[in-house]
Amino acid sequence: MAEVGLKKWIITFTVITASLLELIDTTIVNVAIPQIQGNLGATLEDVAWLSTGYAVANVIVLPMSGWLGNRFGRKNYFLTSIIVFTLVSFLCGNATSLNELILFRIIQGLAGGGLISTAQAILIETWPREDVGIATALFGLGAVVGPTVGPTIGGYILEISSWPWIFYVNIPVGILAAYCTYTFVRATPKEGQGQPVDWWGIALLAIAVGSLQTLLEKGESEDWFSTPYITALAVASVFGLLLFIWREMTTDHPIVNFKIMRHRSFSVGMFTSFILGFGLYGSVFVFPVFCQNLLGFSPLQTGEILFPGGLCTIIMMPFIGIMLKKGVPAQFMATFGMLAFFIFCWMLSNSTLQSGTGDFFWPLVIRGVGMALLFVPLTTLAIQDLKGAEIGQGSGLNNMMRQLGGSFGIAALTTLIHIRSGFHRSNLLSNVNDYNPAFVERFNILIKGFMAKGQSFMDAKIMAAKAMEGIVTRQTMLLTYDDAYWVAGLIMLFSIPLLYLQKFKKNVEIPADVH
Repeated sequence: MAEVGLKKWIITFTVITASLLELIDTTIVNVAIPQIQGNLGATLEDVAWLSTGYAVANVIVLPMSGWLGNRFGRKNYFLTSIIVFTLVSFLCGNATSLNELILFRIIQGLAGGGLISTAQAILIETWPREDVGIATALFGLGAVVGPTVGPTIGGYILEISSWPWIFYVNIPVGILAAYCTYTFVRATPKEGQGQPVDWWGIALLAIAVGSLQTLLEKGESEDWFSTPYITALAVASVFGLLLFIWREMTTDHPIVNFKIMRHRSFSVGMFTSFILGFGLYGSVFVFPVFCQNLLGFSPLQTGEILFPGGLCTIIMMPFIGIMLKKGVPAQFMATFGMLAFFIFCWMLSNSTLQSGTGDFFWPLVIRGVGMALLFVPLTTLAIQDLKGAEIGQGSGLNNMMRQLGGSFGIAALTTLIHIRSGFHRSNLLSNVNDYNPAFVERFNILIKGFMAKGQSFMDAKIMAAKAMEGIVTRQTMLLTYDDAYWVAGLIMLFSIPLLYLQKFKKNVEIPADVH
């Protein structure tokens, strides 16, 4: 039963705030890794588990969130997740060792997995059936903007304080969200209470999805299948997934109801959500690395560059919901969104070593428009045929696919950068020889420049060789990042036909029996 008046807006604010807690924490920690590394005396490889552990725990819980909400009551599960997330945020800030911090981050990820899909289900129930597009748009504010503004917030906090405060800032927000949830969100029946728990299903899900997520997070840094434990994770993820699907299709009380895949729009929507995650998280990963490692921007500068695009998404979201309500086909809007994302990637692929902050304003604004045109229509198309308890299950699976798409995107683009850097470096070095007049001229100019500063001829020659090596390295990185942008853009472009496999509907209505 939908809410009305001020209560509807308070609940909307509450669930968006709670989901932002989880989504911002997926990226805010990344900018603090160097400071945490120095403070706790850990290696970069060890500190990387702060992100990996969080992501693995998160993606394990996401598909289970619908089942957990049905079993314990959606309000109870949502409130518990907020409280645990907030308490563990305090423990993360107070951690005195890396092992403590990783453990608390894993618990934080488990709690955070219960926030996203449950928040979306609560929001859909709170709004009238004819306004589901607007509700999805409002939820999209957190889902799309959270990962984008995370580095901005993290960079600003590190400028004025120390790394524990990236966790402490969650505490007042979590307390507010918990109070509003307890006071205003309507309790739902505990439909699954008293039914047998599918422990085998939970175990197989943890093995399959956990192994896959860890594989994607650590594969590149561990040189993929040359490392035995990465190979073991790949085998575990394949067999675990097959056994999990078989188990859930044959048991009477599954934790993930795969029967909802009978809805064509939802099945196709799983793939389009995967592509959305690939573009959303992949681009958020590549762009900051490009700016900081190649152009020399600070984390705060990078965050400030990303902010206008995120603001554009915020402004666009409500209008997208209104257009859906008025009957504009979601497929058409998503098509323009994918085209906008392709244009964004094409513009960034033309970046140079002289590119400044102003050169990225319009590409990121176009990306912001594209993300708004993608998230709401794609989510709406995916859930349009789901009814009752299927909504919670569908939201969990849909969000899991977006998260996995992001992990695949980051892994694929990182591997591409590694492979293409060798290719471009080899091509560039083929021109660095005494038979190339352009190289000889540039090399001699460098030698003369160093000699003019008082260096001997031999020292100047050595310094000129090092300078040329630096030029080759920077040009290699530039060409490699350009390739990454192209691949991300083309994947989005070639995914457009998938949209038209889903049913056209004038607007999406959620049946009155939702609970």
